[in-house]
Formats: sequence, structure tokens, C-alpha cells
Amino acid sequence: MLLDVKGLRVNYRTVYGNLEAIRSLDFSVEKGESVAIVGESGCGKSSLGHAIVRLLPPNASYEGSVTVDGKDVFTLKGRELRAYRGSEAFMIFQDPLNSLNPVKRVDRQMLEAIRTQRLMRGESYDEEEATRVVIDGLKGVRMPDPEIILRRYPHELSGGQIQRVVIAMALVMKPKILIADEPTSALDVTIQAQVMKLIKELKAEYGMSVLFITHDMAVAYTVADRFLVMYAGELSELGPVDRVVTDPLHPYTVALVNSIPHKSKKEGDLVSIPGSPPNMLSPPGGCRFHPRCPKVMDVCKAENPAIKQAEDRLLRCHLYD
Repeated sequence: MLLDVKGLRVNYRTVYGNLEAIRSLDFSVEKGESVAIVGESGCGKSSLGHAIVRLLPPNASYEGSVTVDGKDVFTLKGRELRAYRGSEAFMIFQDPLNSLNPVKRVDRQMLEAIRTQRLMRGESYDEEEATRVVIDGLKGVRMPDPEIILRRYPHELSGGQIQRVVIAMALVMKPKILIADEPTSALDVTIQAQVMKLIKELKAEYGMSVLFITHDMAVAYTVADRFLVMYAGELSELGPVDRVVTDPLHPYTVALVNSIPHKSKKEGDLVSIPGSPPNMLSPPGGCRFHPRCPKVMDVCKAENPAIKQAEDRLLRCHLYD
């Protein structure tokens, strides 16, 4: 097991009160495995990614444990924490235009990352050798004319090129787990497909584990081995991709799958989930999905269901008590 998350809770202090972004989340990722975190906006997906790389904002507090390759992330400090970011876990952020420093050329930023990593490890740094590593990294993400790209500033690149540069930076850092937070949401459909294909190829080629954060199950399906469905900061369903999509068990997962546009739908409206996600400043009692659930029972309003094993997956639902 590479990543092990146990009892993770993330809260934000706001002027309106305490916002509970994640409540007691447990899951793991094996070496070389790809897990997609899916759910509507505000369900805690990005907070999970930021917690794993210890990049939560100052108003956040957290409990539980996050272990990467046997290392307790929440106990890391100073030099150890800086060495962990990039070397152990690397995060690709949602907006490619904000991923790089706009006033530095691409080569300066990539070389700086390598230099910092090697100094942290006590290794020697040679810029000529590091430049060759950077060029190889850009070639690894199928970037044409990498020598030209290195001399450009971020504003001179397209969104797809910037995402490839960031992924290349991950390759030269050689992290054990790559966390991709909505890496295709700001890209057009054609570039989305290219980036997803690239992530899948690199996962197989380099043996990296991937945590893919998205609201789009159709996109995640192309790269993931398992789906972790989140709702209002909690795990709703966790299981193999094919089984979750073809035979969803949790009512929320059923609704998500039914809302995916499909080319075989010749007529009729797209299916949507009624209602809205809850206000996390004052979430509903009992099961947090019960105000929107078509199969709600009295117990759902009174008690939050515990995680249980149902067939080949984990579920949080009273229907399977």
C-alpha cells in the first residue's frame, strides 16, 4: 500500500462559522494504482488533495492520518516536508495558467525544481545535466520542440502545453504518487483527451500511483482502476471502475451515473440530480444525502450510516444494513 488515509477530517474556520469539508474519510491507494475521486463541487475532493500534500490554507485544521509509503505526512516539518512535496507526492492543480510563475521562463522553473530536490537530498547539482533531464521530461510527455518550449514564458504557451510542462515536471521529480486535481477542466475537449491519454500512458510506463480528482465520471473512467465517490465530505461508494459504473449501489452513485450524457440517448432531456449539495456550514443530520435521495427512509433522517462492505465495494447507506 502506498497511500493510506485514516479518519481524515478537514475543517475551515470562516467568518460564518466552522465549515466541515471532510468528515472521517478512510481509503488507500496501492502502488501503481489509479483511484478517481468523484463527486459534485464542494464535496471535499480538492481539500483531500491539498491535505495529502500539506497545502491546506492557514484557516484549515485537520485530524486523522495520511501515510505515504510508510511516512506520516502530518508529522513532517521544515526540510522533511519540503523534500516530501515533489519527491513523494506531486500535485497538478486545476487551472494550468496558475500552475507556473508568469515572470519566469519554463526552463528556470523546471531547473529550480530539480535543484531544490537534489539539495534536499544532499546530492550534487549540475545544470547542464539537469537541462538534459528536463528536455527528456518534455519529450516524455510528447512535447514537440522541447528546446523551444523551455525558452518560453507561461503566457506564450497554450493551456494544454502548460499542463504538459507541469506533468513533465512531475516526471523529472519522480514522485511516488501523482495527484491530479481537475487537470482537464480548463482545456477543450480535444486537449482533454490528449492529457488523459498521456496520464494513463505515463502511469503504465513509470509505475506511478495516481489520485485523479474530478467531477466528471466519464473522464475519470478512462484512467482509473477504482472510483471513490464522495458526497458532502464523506465516502459514499468505493469500488472497481467497471462495477461502479455498470452496477452502482449507492443512490447518489446511481444518480451520478444516470446524469452522464450518452451518445445512445436519442431523445429526451438529460437526467439531473434534484436539489443542491448541502451547505457545509450546517449540513443535514443523519445521512447527508437524504434530502435528495429517492429511496430515503426514516432511519436516514435520524442516523448517519456506517461504512459497510457490500459485494465488491464499500458503501455508506442504510439500504444495505
